[in-house]
Amino acid sequence: MGQRSGRQERSKKLELALSETMKAETEVQNNKDEVKEPKAKDWRLTSVFGVADLKNGAIGLYNIGQSCCLNSLLQVFLMNIHFTGILRRITVPPYDSEKSRNVPYQMLLLLEKMQRGKQKAVFPKDLACCLLAYKVKLFVQHDAAQLFLTLWNLIKKQMRRPELVRELCYLYTIGIQEHLVCQKCSLETRRNSSMLTLPLPVLDADCYMLKSLEECLQYFFHPEELTGHNMCFCEQCGMKTPFMQSMKLVHLPQTLTIHLKRFCFEKSADVHKLSHYLPFPQDLDFSAVLTENQCEADENEKASWQYELFAVVAHSGSTNFGHYCAYIRSLTEWKWCCFNDSEVREVSWDDVKCTYGHSDLTWGQTAYLLTYMKKPPQ
Repeated sequence: MGQRSGRQERSKKLELALSETMKAETEVQNNKDEVKEPKAKDWRLTSVFGVADLKNGAIGLYNIGQSCCLNSLLQVFLMNIHFTGILRRITVPPYDSEKSRNVPYQMLLLLEKMQRGKQKAVFPKDLACCLLAYKVKLFVQHDAAQLFLTLWNLIKKQMRRPELVRELCYLYTIGIQEHLVCQKCSLETRRNSSMLTLPLPVLDADCYMLKSLEECLQYFFHPEELTGHNMCFCEQCGMKTPFMQSMKLVHLPQTLTIHLKRFCFEKSADVHKLSHYLPFPQDLDFSAVLTENQCEADENEKASWQYELFAVVAHSGSTNFGHYCAYIRSLTEWKWCCFNDSEVREVSWDDVKCTYGHSDLTWGQTAYLLTYMKKPPQ
């Protein structure tokens, strides 16, 4: 799997997080020319419903060549009725050659196939073939965090309607403000940025294990002094100087994706998986976790920072050989299900808690991506 997204260095955290998003966007741009705008009248599918809207239960996806990572992420996307509400309104490409290479359309066809079929699972073959055109290969150990960024950027790039792109961004995009203060002349600079995931280290700067998701969040937003090789160039001083770096939370989306960075590089350049116990709550209030100095938002924005856990993408195995599955809570029936490729079964919250991790269970499941959903207003 592509473990490079699990780097544990804390210096310049925002740059590293943004580079992951930018890398995925660059891959999309380099691997695909823009689909030609249709000259014929746009067609739309208007009678397709999200998987989570159905009462006949969730549908599995067959593994078609080490596709467990892709299958898990597709289930998280398609069980999200906010996402499928956008997907149902896309403009359908008018030509077969475009349809076969359009990721949102192929996801829509898969969604329709899942909802109309009566079998326990379906083959995501057409979507997998579509993704091959963008170098998303089968029989490869993918990293779920990187693949999520790649899929999301492909979806965004190939949605023709600007209003749907705006809705998609609003649904997933996190707003961050970076503060840099020169420790020599006190020059302060601010920069607003956005990201698709919060990439949280699970170790602190001294390689001590962080003990909870809340502690990881506090550490990620804690101010850090940039010294030594991490110093920044100060225009006022005309040289590299120590800086104090801090990040403040500006905006949180409806669907929040958190990346627990459980893969790290050791001094030998080998990649090591961190499987230690790290609990995460069902209900998460960012206003209670972060301090006033870690937020740059008004009271109305912060009042909406109440979240419920929606999905967990869990990894089992080692860095070189592993398996993904997804635990997802239905937004209509409020039940947890485990999506393990073609096998789907109802589970309890205690089963989900088994993904907290354990240092002695190398092959046990550990949560890697957490998806939280905003609570509806009271």
